[in-house]
Amino acid sequence: MEFIRATHINFMGVRRIAYVLSLVLVAISLGSIFFRGLNYGVDFAGGTLLQFRFGREVTTEELRNVLGTFGLAKSVIQRFSPNEVVIRTTKLSQEDQSRLSALLKEQFGSAELLRIEDVGPAVGADLRRMGIIALLVAVGGILAYVAFRFEFRPAVTSILALAHDGLTVLGMISLLQREFTIPILAAILTILGYSINDSIVVMDRVRENLAGRKRSEELEEVVNRSINEVLSRTINTALTTALPVFSLFFLGGKMLQDFALAILAGLAVGTYSSIFVVSALWVDWEKRSPRRR
Repeated sequence: MEFIRATHINFMGVRRIAYVLSLVLVAISLGSIFFRGLNYGVDFAGGTLLQFRFGREVTTEELRNVLGTFGLAKSVIQRFSPNEVVIRTTKLSQEDQSRLSALLKEQFGSAELLRIEDVGPAVGADLRRMGIIALLVAVGGILAYVAFRFEFRPAVTSILALAHDGLTVLGMISLLQREFTIPILAAILTILGYSINDSIVVMDRVRENLAGRKRSEELEEVVNRSINEVLSRTINTALTTALPVFSLFFLGGKMLQDFALAILAGLAVGTYSSIFVVSALWVDWEKRSPRRR
C-alpha cells in the first residue's frame, strides 16, 4: 500500500461535489422511507412462529423450497438440530398452519409440530419502540464521547455523518424492500460504531496537525494532509472488514444475506463520510465562524 501512503489528494477541493452526492443519497433514502416504507419482518410486524421436529435431517434449502410452494419463501428458518427447526413467518391462520403441517409431512415423511406462537402487532410495535430507543441511546453516547474526546464542533459534524450513513443504509433497505429485522437493526448499530471510529481517526490526526500548523497553511491543506496520512489505514480497515462480510453474503445463506448487504453498504458509506463529510463540514464551519486557538 505504498502508493496509498504517498498520496497527496485534494479531498477538500471536491467537497462541494461530495455535498451534492450526499444530499442526493439522503434525499433518495428519505423519499423511499416515506413513500415506500420499510418492509418490516416478523419481529416488528408480527407473525407466527412454528417449531417442527422431522424424522430425518432436513436442510434449510429443502425447507425453503417447500415453504416457497406455500408462498412463504422469505420466512426465517432457525435450526436447533439437524432435524429440528423454528420457522418465523407472516401471520398464519389455524387453517394455514394445518395445511403447512400437512405439506411438510407429505414432503419429509414426518413433521411433528412442537410449538406455535403468534407475535401480535403490539409486540412488534414494542420492539420498534425499543429499537428506536437503542438507536437514540447509541447516538447520544457517541455524541457525548466525541464531544469529550475532542470538541463540540467535531462532535456535531460526526453525528451529522452518522445520520448520513444510517439514513443511506436504511434507504437502501427500503428501496430494495429487504426485510427490516432485528439483525438489520444490529447491522445499522454496527455501522454507526464503525463510522464513528473512522471519523475519530481522521479528526484526531487533524487535531495533531493543527498543533504544528504553519501560519501560512490553510485549514484545507491541514485537513488534506491529515486525511492522506491516514488514508492507508482507512482503506486497509475497510477492505479487511469487507472480506469476511463478502463471505457471509455469498456463503452464509439467505438468512445472512440482508445483514451482510447492510454491513457492506455501511462500510462503503462510512468510509466515504469519514473522508468527505466529517472533515469537510468542520472546515466550512471553522471558516465561516473562526475561533481563537
